Amino acid sequence: MTHLDFALALHERLAPPPTKTFCWSPYSVSSALGLAATATGGRTRQELVTALRDEPAALLELLGASAQLTAASGEQPVLAVANTLWAHAELPIEDSYRLALGDWPGSAVRNAPFRDDPEAARKLINADVAETTRDLIPELLPSGSVHPQTVAALVNALYLKVSWKEAFEQAKTTQRPFHAPDGDREVPTMTASRTLGHAAADGWQAVGIPAAGGVEAIALLPDADLATAEAQLDAARLSGLLGAMEQRKVELLLPRFKVSGGAELTEPLGALGVHDLFTPAADFTPLTDRSLRVSEVLHEAVLDVDEAGLEGAAATAMMMRLTAVVREPDPIRVEFDRPFLFLVRHRDSGALYFLARITDPS
Repeated sequence: MTHLDFALALHERLAPPPTKTFCWSPYSVSSALGLAATATGGRTRQELVTALRDEPAALLELLGASAQLTAASGEQPVLAVANTLWAHAELPIEDSYRLALGDWPGSAVRNAPFRDDPEAARKLINADVAETTRDLIPELLPSGSVHPQTVAALVNALYLKVSWKEAFEQAKTTQRPFHAPDGDREVPTMTASRTLGHAAADGWQAVGIPAAGGVEAIALLPDADLATAEAQLDAARLSGLLGAMEQRKVELLLPRFKVSGGAELTEPLGALGVHDLFTPAADFTPLTDRSLRVSEVLHEAVLDVDEAGLEGAAATAMMMRLTAVVREPDPIRVEFDRPFLFLVRHRDSGALYFLARITDPS
C-alpha cells in the first residue's frame, strides 16, 4: 500500500485542477526517485525515502517484479524499461553505485558531453528516451534544459503496450454522451458485456479490465463529482476498493481516449518533504566525490486506450549540476631558499611547542 500512498500523495500535488485531463507515471517517477535515493546519503536520502514511503530495496523489488510480464500463448505484451545514469566523462562515479545501479531494470551508465556541448547532450538523451518509448516521447528535455553547469542526469524511460484479454468489438463502439465539466459532448464509447472484476464501496465503483502479461486496467467511477471525490481518495480507501473486487457480469461502457501530461516536479516533491536534493546541502557521496545538486526534475507521460488494448509511455529526468563551479587558482609558489623561522604549536590554545630559526638546513 506504500506505493499507492506515494502515488496518490504526489498526484494530489502534481495534477492540475480536477477539471483538466492529465496523466503521469508513478512507476517512472518512483524509479527516478529510487535511483536518486540509492545515489544519496544522510538527510537527502532520508527525505527521498520518506517521500517514497519505502526503502529503495523494497521499491526495487516492487518495480523489478512488475518489469517481468508473463506471456501466455498468443499474447505479445511489450514492456521496455530503461534506467540510465548519464554523466560527463570527467565526473568520477563510485564503483559501488555502478554496482547498485545494475540491480535496476534496464540499467546503464553512459557518457554525455554536458559541459562541452549541452545541446548535443540534450539531443542524445532525448534520442535514447524516444527509442525506449517508441517515439511517444520524442523530446523529454526541452531546449535550454541542459546547461553548461549540468554534469549528470538520472533518467527513467518506460514503454508498455498490451492487448486486452478479450478485445472490445469495434462495431459496438458508438457515439455516446459524456458529461464533461465544461459541458456535454458525444464521444466514441466502447461497449462490452462480460464477466469482470467489480467493486462498489466508499462512494466509488471499480471495474477491472484484464490485459495480456498480467496487466490489468482499473476504471474508477465516483458516485459524486470527481472534483470532490478525488480529493478524498486515499491509499486505504483505494486499497480497500481494489481488495473488494469480485468477478461479476458487467455491462461496461468506456470511452476511447488518449491522454498526456507533463510537469516539472521540484515543487510537488518539495510538498512531500524533498528539499535537500535541490540545494547545495544535497549529499551525493554514494554516487561521486563531487558536490552535486538536482536542478530540476522533468516528467512526461502519454496513454492511449482503444478497443484492442492500451499503449503508454513515460519518462522522468533528474538533471544534476555541481553545487559550485569554481576555477582553482594558480598555486602561490613559496620557496624557502634563505633563512627562516619554523614553529610548532597547539592550534586551539596557541601554545608553542617549538620555535626554530633555520639559517643552514645542511
